[in-house]
Amino acid sequence: MPRPDTAPPPLDADDQRRYARHLLLPEVGAAGQRRLKGARVLLVGVGGLGSPAALYLAAAGIGHLTVVDPDVVDASNLQRQVLHGTAAVGRPKVESARDRLADLNPGVRVDGRAVRLDRGNALELVAAHDVVVDGTDSFPARYLVNDACVAAGRPNVHGSVFRFDGQASVFAAPGGPCYRCLHPAPPPPGTVPACGEAGVLGVLPGLIGLVQATEVVKLVLGIGEPLVGRLLVVDALGMRFRELRIPRDPACPACGAGAARGLLAEVAEVAAPPGPGPGPGPGPGPGPGPAAIAEIDARTLAARLARGEPIELVDVRELHEWNAGRLAGARHAPLSAFGAFVGSFDPSREVVVYCRSGVRSLDAAGQLLAAGVLRVSSLAGGLRRWAAEIDPGIRVG
Repeated sequence: MPRPDTAPPPLDADDQRRYARHLLLPEVGAAGQRRLKGARVLLVGVGGLGSPAALYLAAAGIGHLTVVDPDVVDASNLQRQVLHGTAAVGRPKVESARDRLADLNPGVRVDGRAVRLDRGNALELVAAHDVVVDGTDSFPARYLVNDACVAAGRPNVHGSVFRFDGQASVFAAPGGPCYRCLHPAPPPPGTVPACGEAGVLGVLPGLIGLVQATEVVKLVLGIGEPLVGRLLVVDALGMRFRELRIPRDPACPACGAGAARGLLAEVAEVAAPPGPGPGPGPGPGPGPGPAAIAEIDARTLAARLARGEPIELVDVRELHEWNAGRLAGARHAPLSAFGAFVGSFDPSREVVVYCRSGVRSLDAAGQLLAAGVLRVSSLAGGLRRWAAEIDPGIRVG
C-alpha cells in the first residue's frame, strides 16, 4: 500500500535484470516492482524475526528499509539472527544489518536507527512508513508498535516465537483487528519467560520472519489475501499450521469505537486485569470472540482441587512430556491432535487445560470455547508455575 501522493519510481536496467523473475509474474510485473521500489518499510528489531524479514524484503526490492534496534550483536544471537555474522559480534545490529543488506541489494536504501522505540519516537517513525514489521521480543515494545500503527493508520505485520511455537498476523489494517483486540492488556510483569530464559528453536524465527516478509510484499502490491483477522499458529515440532480467526473488538481500547487512537499508557504501568492476557510466550487463543481466554493461577486451582470441586483437568502436552509427569487425575489430549478430542468434552463441565508453560493450553482452550465448552480456563504458567508454587517434585517434561 504505497502512499497515494507518491508516484512509484521507474525501473532501470539493473532493476530489470535483478527482478526478472518478478517481472514474469502477472501479479507483480513492472508496475508492481515499481510499487515495491517506492515502498518504505519499518522493521522494529533486526533479531530473530527481523533478520529473515529484512533479507527477503531487500532481495524483493523494497526501496527503503528503516531498521530500529538499540542492541549490539552477541554470539548467542547467531543461532537464529541470520542477518549477522561472527565478524559482527560486538557491533551495533543496525550497522551489521546495513552492511549485509547493502551487499545483498545495493539499490535498497537502508536507514539504521540504533535507538529503542519509545513513546517519543514511535508515532513519527511509524507514520513515515507504509508498513511496519514487528520483530520485537517484549510486551512493552509489542503494545507500543500496535498503538502507534493504529494511531498512524499503518498495517502492523506481527510475528512472535516461543520455544517451538510461532505466530503471525496482520494487525491494524483497514477494517481489521489490532493486537489489543486479541490481547487487550499485557500479562503481569515477570510471568512470561523471555527467549533467553525459555529458549527458541533457531530455525523457527526464520520461518515466521519469512511469513512476515511475504505479508509485507502482498500488502505493498495489493495482491492475495493478507493475514488480516487471522492468526497463523505454527507448531514446529509437529510441523502443523493452524489458523484462528480474530474478530475486531468494538470495545478495544486502541481501535474500538470511542478509542483515543493514540499511544496508550506505557505497558509497564498497565495492570493486566484478571483472566485475559497473552499468557506466557506469544499467547494464541483468541477464542470465539473478543473476550480472551480465562486463566487460573496454580494456587487457586490447587485449593479448588483440594476441596474436591468437579474440575476436568486436561494435559495438552505431547506423550513424552505426559510420561515424564502430570497432575493427578488429568486427561491426556495432546495439542498436536487436539481437534480429535474436542467433540468428546461435556459442555456443562468445567475444564482446566494445562501444558508446560501456559502457551499451548491457551490454544486448546480457545478451541474448546469455539466448540461451545464455555467453562474453560488455562493454567497460567503451566506446570512450570505449578512446580514453583505447589509441587516442586513434579516433572514438567
